[in-house]
Amino acid sequence: MKGLILSGGAGTRLRPITHTSAKQLVPVANKPVLFYGLEAMRDAGIREVGVVVGDTRAEIEAAVGDGGRWGLRVTYILQEAPLGLAHAVLIAEDFLRAEPFVMYLGDNLLKEGIVRFVERFAESRPDALILLQKVADPRSYGIAELSPEGVVTRLAEKPAQPRSDLALVGVYLFTSAIFDSVKSIRPSGRGELEITDAIQDMVDRGLRVESHVVSGWWKDTGKLEDILEANRLILSTIEGDVRGELVDTRLEGPVVVGEGTRLERCTVRGPAVIGSDCFITDAFIGPYTAIDCEVVIEGAEIEHSIILAGSRIARLNARMTDSLIGKNCTIGRSDTRPVAYRFMVGESSQIGVL
Repeated sequence: MKGLILSGGAGTRLRPITHTSAKQLVPVANKPVLFYGLEAMRDAGIREVGVVVGDTRAEIEAAVGDGGRWGLRVTYILQEAPLGLAHAVLIAEDFLRAEPFVMYLGDNLLKEGIVRFVERFAESRPDALILLQKVADPRSYGIAELSPEGVVTRLAEKPAQPRSDLALVGVYLFTSAIFDSVKSIRPSGRGELEITDAIQDMVDRGLRVESHVVSGWWKDTGKLEDILEANRLILSTIEGDVRGELVDTRLEGPVVVGEGTRLERCTVRGPAVIGSDCFITDAFIGPYTAIDCEVVIEGAEIEHSIILAGSRIARLNARMTDSLIGKNCTIGRSDTRPVAYRFMVGESSQIGVL
């Protein structure tokens, strides 16, 4: 069995972060989201993985390399434009050949991993296995309808009037039968070849499409609130590991502190993770916070946030919360006169001012 990870999306809902960085490389608990998918492939015994890339190809290739650190052999497949999930399958046919494969959306996180789904697929030998989970707003997802016996009967992409609350999780398992279906469908109203249409074609052809309702959590990290929630869920599983230097600093709960990091006169309430070569002084770091490497924090309180590498946060007069701060940003009070707010803000930014 081979793996196919889709990493070509533009990440418009995470702008401005994704103006300069691939959305699949935004870190959750200080690890790029894409790496969790690669680990899931490895843990399921998959060794050959195709990574579908787009405009951010160079950045993703630089981060992933040949896949050797995970024991994988990675092949990059260029998608010239975001033309849909089924289109990604279509252009990967030469790589996948006639082998069954797992397709994994590179900005998704699945608590359960994929080991037992790969095992079930091998045992049951359906033509497709789709993972589902109940959601509050089915209009935002691909939706599956099941018969009373649990058979997949109908699929729809972001329906205006959903007839089901079962959303397709971003993990699919297929045999080569999917290729005839992706070749037979036409682009949807938004100009994409929809994977829901391709799976519907498999159902209409009488092929066996099985489903499994996921019991653990699943997160599509395409929006700020979802990536913060994913960060919270991952941090909830960590164990403490302090490799940096603590000076007059109190740690409460599980906290990870990277090598070369120095904390002076701080309180860190876990779960929290602080990367390497950071300098943090006179600060409170609250639960569910992930601070990447080479970050400087002075006289600030931060919780339930993600701070990317190289940023500096200093002398805030209120607690920062529910925030995603990009690389090499500076946030803080200034002594410049006259006293005023001074911003340099990119497109699609969000700022809350007290």
